[in-house]
Amino acid sequence: MYKVFINDRPIILTDSLFMESDFELLNYKSTSIPEIIHKLKKGRLDGVALFCVDLQECWDNFKDHFKVISAAGGLVLNEKKEFLFIFRGNKWDLPKGRIEKGESIEETAVREVEEECGISQLKLHDFLLTTYHVFFHNKEARLKETHWYQMEATIDEVLTPQLEEGITIAAFKNTEESKKALEDTYANIHLVFETYYQK
Repeated sequence: MYKVFINDRPIILTDSLFMESDFELLNYKSTSIPEIIHKLKKGRLDGVALFCVDLQECWDNFKDHFKVISAAGGLVLNEKKEFLFIFRGNKWDLPKGRIEKGESIEETAVREVEEECGISQLKLHDFLLTTYHVFFHNKEARLKETHWYQMEATIDEVLTPQLEEGITIAAFKNTEESKKALEDTYANIHLVFETYYQK
């Protein structure tokens, strides 16, 4: 199954006819992807599930509708088991950024967290998942795939948000504070936390 968000509204690609979903299940082959994207962008649909006979073939075809942007980031915990959040664009988020040429996904994940939060000496742990969302640049729909890793902050240091990237706060939050932050975040960030707690 693949889940792609447009303005936090999902397109779910599945090869199961029995998937539990709040959304209508349509046949991928008879669906106009540009039309679905337009309806989700405009809020005319809350979400949609698309049935695929061959899930990988559908996914490859779906991606052909976009320029794909690859990024990586981290779910960082400190020694107090607090989570590292950033605040950008009036939303709480997790640090992440685009993969640069010649860089591995793991290198990107660590570098972006360090740059966006002014943190150092991170310890990279398990890969968590890849999330997907569609954004629009000059009216062109782009698909962003973000690879997430669990990380550990090994030293206690003062955090410095990367202001030039629009980040106004970088902060570790305890369990209760994290729950509060998750009330004002993106759907994909919920998937990152869900995956972490399932491990």
